[in-house]
Amino acid sequence: MMRRLLSASLAFLAVLFVVAQIVPYRVHNPPTTQGPTWDSPRTEALARRACFDCHSNESVVPWYGYIAPVAWLVRYHVDEARGAMNLSEMDLPQEEAHEAGEEVEEGHMPPGYYLTLHPGARLTEEERSALAAGLDATLGGE
Repeated sequence: MMRRLLSASLAFLAVLFVVAQIVPYRVHNPPTTQGPTWDSPRTEALARRACFDCHSNESVVPWYGYIAPVAWLVRYHVDEARGAMNLSEMDLPQEEAHEAGEEVEEGHMPPGYYLTLHPGARLTEEERSALAAGLDATLGGE
């Protein structure tokens, strides 16, 4: 009895997993309309390394980011990040862009959960300070 229930439950979960792959809620990258006028090439390089996967239309999604339900979580976070600041659409109002340097300086960005799976986005203290200052200079920090 218990074995049949376990088998039925696993079969149901497998079917649910397969059906979930049909839901087309995944990250997509619309064209870049206007990037920022960077204060320096170093600021741009640091921002590309630590910010662009979420805060631009140039997101690089790892293989697991295409498998539901992880894909849904990745899409949600990217949509939320782009809504706060999108470095690929600087021709549109970016009401929170002036806070980017402060967020980086205080260690809120990039977030810890992101760094766990993207070690290349980790910044040294010197890089963090340089990126924060560069974002302030580029985006008009507070």
